[in-house]
Amino acid sequence: MLREVDLVACEDTRRTRALLSHFDIHKPTLSYYAHNTLTRGPQILRLLEEGKSVALVTDAGTPGISDPGFLLVRDARARGIPVVPVPGAAALVTALSAAGLPADRFVFDGFLPVKPGRRRHRLEALRELGTTVVLYESPHRIAATLEAIREVFGEVEIVVARELTKQFEEIVRATPAAHLERLGRAGARGEFTLVIPRGE
Repeated sequence: MLREVDLVACEDTRRTRALLSHFDIHKPTLSYYAHNTLTRGPQILRLLEEGKSVALVTDAGTPGISDPGFLLVRDARARGIPVVPVPGAAALVTALSAAGLPADRFVFDGFLPVKPGRRRHRLEALRELGTTVVLYESPHRIAATLEAIREVFGEVEIVVARELTKQFEEIVRATPAAHLERLGRAGARGEFTLVIPRGE
């Protein structure tokens, strides 16, 4: 697909160029990320309406999943521009498949609210659903999120997955307290996916 398109829209052009170079693909790239969607979205749509083909990629995972790619997809569909999905890695499905937890029913809630009260309230609402919960978290908020999970869910064993499908992939099942201790020693790096088991 990347060889066939006219342009590759991506979060970080440096990372994507490294990927393209690895596969000896020489296509122009254009940045498209959370802080430039208002200007780049219309630019990409104009190119599509002119008959150009554009691939949308992210640094990790699948475009549109906890990512501003959904805006471009929505606007393209509204203009009658076809959107062709290409299956690829998504951290939430990857983490679920390796967690060893029930995944016949689950809820994905992306990133929790930043404010402690709202974060706790959201976790309480998720606990009431009685299903497996999948969350994303950044390295600078992982400790606060693990503390909040411990307060709401107790010392249940949860899966913390880091840097899925990348060189330093790590998937660990432990209590929130054990995760906090481990991350305190090693430092929190990379993007995290958390899988919380449903209450039995």
